[in-house]
Amino acid sequence: MTSDDSRYEAVTSRDARFDGAFFFAVSTTGIYCRPSCPATTPKRRNVTFFPTAAAAQGGGFRACRRCRPDAVPGSADWDARADLVGRAMRLIGDGVVDREGVAGLAARLGYSARQVQRQLNAEVGAGPIALARAQRAHTARVLLQTTTLQAAEIAFAAGFSSVRQFNDTVREVYALTPGELRTARTGGSSRFGSVGAPDGRGGVPLRLAHRGPYAAAEIFDHLAARALTGIEEMAGERGDRTYRRTLRLPNGTGIAEVRERTGDGWLECRLHLGDLRDLTTATQRMRRLFDLDADPLAVAERLGADPALAPLVARTPGLRAPGAADVHELAVRAVLGQQVSVAAGRRLGSALVAAHGRPLQVPSGALTRTFPAPGELAGAGLDELGVPGSRRATLRTVAAALADGRVRLDPGADRDQAEKELLALRGVGPWTAGYIRMRALGDPDVLLNGDAAVRAGMRQAGAEAADAGTWRPWRTYAMQHFWSAAARRSRTGAA
Repeated sequence: MTSDDSRYEAVTSRDARFDGAFFFAVSTTGIYCRPSCPATTPKRRNVTFFPTAAAAQGGGFRACRRCRPDAVPGSADWDARADLVGRAMRLIGDGVVDREGVAGLAARLGYSARQVQRQLNAEVGAGPIALARAQRAHTARVLLQTTTLQAAEIAFAAGFSSVRQFNDTVREVYALTPGELRTARTGGSSRFGSVGAPDGRGGVPLRLAHRGPYAAAEIFDHLAARALTGIEEMAGERGDRTYRRTLRLPNGTGIAEVRERTGDGWLECRLHLGDLRDLTTATQRMRRLFDLDADPLAVAERLGADPALAPLVARTPGLRAPGAADVHELAVRAVLGQQVSVAAGRRLGSALVAAHGRPLQVPSGALTRTFPAPGELAGAGLDELGVPGSRRATLRTVAAALADGRVRLDPGADRDQAEKELLALRGVGPWTAGYIRMRALGDPDVLLNGDAAVRAGMRQAGAEAADAGTWRPWRTYAMQHFWSAAARRSRTGAA
């Protein structure tokens, strides 16, 4: 979308592909919406476009109660972009401003607070405080409509500094008091509702929105094949599975549950948190794990134009590239998985969890531990893993670099710099560094040239190495198609 006229065409056609990519506001009603809002299309002269919900709120508009513009997927631009703005948006989404303030955000990015403010205002129409405020308002609405917590508890869980600030923000964003917003909950049937009503099982139920088709079976297959005993489990039959895992979060621990069966544009999720202040962070981590902010239609348009990839793209519409629920965990698992099969990597990871994982205070089914933090592994002997001493040394080296900050893998990390820092560590090669860049840092444009399955897939598809340049900026998804095809052949026994 390069012009307001083309954006208005998307609004006129109620094109859900652009939900989250931009928002529109109507001067005659004072309301802002997502492009696919089912309400009567306003006249062009009354419409203003904004790049973010925060910018629309800053313009004095309140959220539409019908289309819930605060519940849209994030813009795929923030995953693809590696510049200051893209890194800042990922960090704000992870809750850094709530935990560390604007100064903490700027320090992580390596810029002054004034530079960060100026760049965000210029690119997305709102500064870090306004963006974090919009996110807090959404978190507050979720808690109001899914829990029976008192308003004061919700205010601080959502990141507000006072109950008064909470009340004022909710009224400004939704034109309702917190009590009225709680009464206005929609339950589980709305096409655009972000949450379902509580059903007694505990936790916070969420609908994690995505755009376009979603190949849930493939991403659940990926997770099932790699699930580590003690921190992950997959229950149910293919097509109706539930993935559960433990989480280490800034203020405590948590358990996430995600169902394979998709709704009308969302995955059902339930978060059990030791501290509700971790809701925003836990939600964003599950969104990254399931790659929910991707734009599958843009990916399919580019990759499907290549004759070598077109059959794979057509066979698996909406294929996603799994990310990471815990970036440090992903890095350690990548090292463990070097030059071994998926099954062997799973056995090694499970042994590591059993020996060094921290027990949950209250186990939940097969979930009994959290993955060990890097600092807990840096000085560990790791003899129980039964791997060569060089591999153990590499694992300890990587864990130490993560623990002392020599390698940064947070959502705002510079991807090029992180890869260079990883490659500088003894025992870390290009495949491992690239895999961490792809999964932990969410880079959509990684090609692991040395991967055997990718090379085999390219040969079978008749693709040449030179073709990979035309797959930019979605080379990660091209690899995912090759891996998915290989897994399908293995599962079905096809040649």
